[in-house]
Amino acid sequence: MHERKVEALPAPFSGRGREYDDMRCEYLLYCLLFLLVGCESPVITDDEADMDGNLRVIVPPLAYQEYTRLNYAVYTMDGARVGQKNQEKSGAGFGATSFQLEDGDYQLVVVAHSSDGNPAMTNLAKVQFTNAQGFTDTFLGSENVTIGEEPVEVNMKLDRIAALCRFVITDDFPADAAKIRFYYTGGSGAFNVMSRLGSVKSRQEHTYDLASGQKLFDLYTFLHDVEGAIRLTVTVYDRNGKVMNERTFEGIKLQQGHTNTFSCDFFTGGEASSAISVSINAGWDSEDWRTF
Repeated sequence: MHERKVEALPAPFSGRGREYDDMRCEYLLYCLLFLLVGCESPVITDDEADMDGNLRVIVPPLAYQEYTRLNYAVYTMDGARVGQKNQEKSGAGFGATSFQLEDGDYQLVVVAHSSDGNPAMTNLAKVQFTNAQGFTDTFLGSENVTIGEEPVEVNMKLDRIAALCRFVITDDFPADAAKIRFYYTGGSGAFNVMSRLGSVKSRQEHTYDLASGQKLFDLYTFLHDVEGAIRLTVTVYDRNGKVMNERTFEGIKLQQGHTNTFSCDFFTGGEASSAISVSINAGWDSEDWRTF
């Protein structure tokens, strides 16, 4: 009978034995999991108000605030985001939430809007919406807070930071008009939290279905200064996607927190006119209507 020799398998790491190597593999696995968790974005969808944290945020409902989404974010004083919670109006507890934070100083930011999604908020200098989400009336609140032994409660005041161009077509659409597209430059689809002004050069656009006979269209932007102007191109398409009419309007003047209504006979070629400016008090105490 011949003896059968069994050769030992080589140790995969240092030759100290299989038990050592198994322990080392387990340790490396834990390190990898820790790194993956640490790299995840601190964004939480918040369907119900959680008020157990040591920073409690309340957004009081006021008459002029018409929005369907709230985004709460907390940053270090160096601008690093440490937490974010998002709420929709259809969820319970809309308008209140909290964060559990370590002791220290933080920047709290609240954005209110009615877009189809949440803006990118990793950078305080560029809170950004996209054409796909849509641009809407937008409100901003920000405050520095210090977290210590006792919980901190903030009643956040929101200010309107968008400018609105309300475009009104005064003549009738042709029977086969199907869609209308608004393309405008000069404003921004993102804003800087600190300056509350637009922070990028954007090419913004909206396309509307004309089946309902709609003639009034709201176009929002964040201006690069308190006052500014946009260049607007309006295109109407038929059911086959063919251009029926297109006009470009230069230098439409806008103002942050104001509505400028711009009306024209789009198809008959009448002179466009800037008709009415609606000024909304930034403190939400009153609404001031001015006609020019």
